[in-house]
Amino acid sequence: MRLACLGLALLLASPALAQEGDARAGRRLAGGRCAVCHGNDGIAVQPDAPNLAGQNPAYLSAQLRAFRDKARLHEQMNLMAADLTEADIANLAAWYAAIEVTAAPPAR
Repeated sequence: MRLACLGLALLLASPALAQEGDARAGRRLAGGRCAVCHGNDGIAVQPDAPNLAGQNPAYLSAQLRAFRDKARLHEQMNLMAADLTEADIANLAAWYAAIEVTAAPPAR
């Protein structure tokens, strides 16, 4: 158990995971790279693209790394993520996480 906790602590302390992004820089990058499918505000405009607005930054960072490194295969996303730096990934994650999303259940 201690070894597992130590491993998790080291993983979370990794610079790649710990890097905080700049939401403004992420917004600029997203506008030229991501908006065609995921929308200017992170609400998808393509039916097969997910909404990114309000997404957890750690999850989004992990997925972008997986696309970049081809551990997760999707032809278009692998191309779009191929040249992303760790800073780019942190910035994109910060931008999408900063977008507030609200949800309301339907009226009865």
